[in-house]
Amino acid sequence: MNTPKLPVVLLSFLLVTCASLASAKTRYITDQSKIMMRAGEGSRFKILRRLPAGYPVDVLNTNRKTGYAHVRAKDGRTGYVLLHQLMDKPSARERLTAAQKRLDELQAEPDKLAARLSTLQTENAELNSAKQQLQQERDELEKQLEALRHTSANAVRISNERNALRRKQVSMIQQIEELKQENRELSNTAAQKWMLNGALVTLGGILIGLILPRLRFQRRKNSWGSL
Repeated sequence: MNTPKLPVVLLSFLLVTCASLASAKTRYITDQSKIMMRAGEGSRFKILRRLPAGYPVDVLNTNRKTGYAHVRAKDGRTGYVLLHQLMDKPSARERLTAAQKRLDELQAEPDKLAARLSTLQTENAELNSAKQQLQQERDELEKQLEALRHTSANAVRISNERNALRRKQVSMIQQIEELKQENRELSNTAAQKWMLNGALVTLGGILIGLILPRLRFQRRKNSWGSL
């Protein structure tokens, strides 16, 4: 009889293991306080651990002949437990505990909701206060902005007026310089006229001084001739 080769045996084992994992169902430990998970299918095998009531396990395989099931615990360890110690649903004790826990949670919900509502109301009041403060700050900033706009407009107007006054001042300075120049020219003209008049007066005096003695001499001569 031929012995199967090792790879074929290993492959068959892997296929069986994968099929078992794929078909594993969750079962729950019976209401007994604790049951033993053994290393094999029988009481002669070593006890690996004790599972508490209601503890969930994954059933990897079952053996109706021996009455044991191959199971995997939540921590990944595997072993064997008796089939009649497994249930499809959690035990009544576990369901009662879960129901009581849910009831306690539901009873606590109103208090939690009231506390949450109080917190939300406080936060809402704080937000409203912050909103009012922000609105006041916004109004103040708008006033400041309007004042800055007014000041800016006045500054532009003042700057324009100052520039106009500067241009007018420059024009007046130019007019003053022109008047000064005309005054100097008039002064020079008047001086020239005065000098010319003085020269004419002087020349007239000289002429009179030359002509008058002759006229006197001529009169005397005429008076002598008549004698």
